Amino acid sequence: MSNSVLCAVDVSHGDEDLKTIQMAARLAALDGAQLDVVAVIPDYGMSSVAGFFDKDHHEKMVADAKVLLDEVVTKALDGDQNANVRHIVATGRAYEEILKLANTTKPALIVVGAHKPDLSDYLIGPNASRIVRHAKCSVYVVRDT
Repeated sequence: MSNSVLCAVDVSHGDEDLKTIQMAARLAALDGAQLDVVAVIPDYGMSSVAGFFDKDHHEKMVADAKVLLDEVVTKALDGDQNANVRHIVATGRAYEEILKLANTTKPALIVVGAHKPDLSDYLIGPNASRIVRHAKCSVYVVRDT
């Protein structure tokens, strides 16, 4: 197990993940752990809708996601903290990519937000619940309050 904390955010949520990032940073600081913040964008390349997008659409999405990720982490943390954060953009299904990254980097903790749950999700979002069920490390869920 490494000395890192993996924080998963959705850059399309705007400022909704500020609290999640701040909590992940506090938890990482408790152990002097590396903070990795990951955003996952959807992969349209293999689906039937891929033909509706330009060939360089994916690269543009990744570039835009990197900018948005940097902006949200910069809003959440001060400059010194942000300088030490690894910003990661992955492509695919959010929970699958987060779990895949966690299996590779072996963090001590995954921090996720529980956004916009509905009754069918039993008060935790579908990505967060899948991560909680399948992660090989502890998962801290930050609730919107």
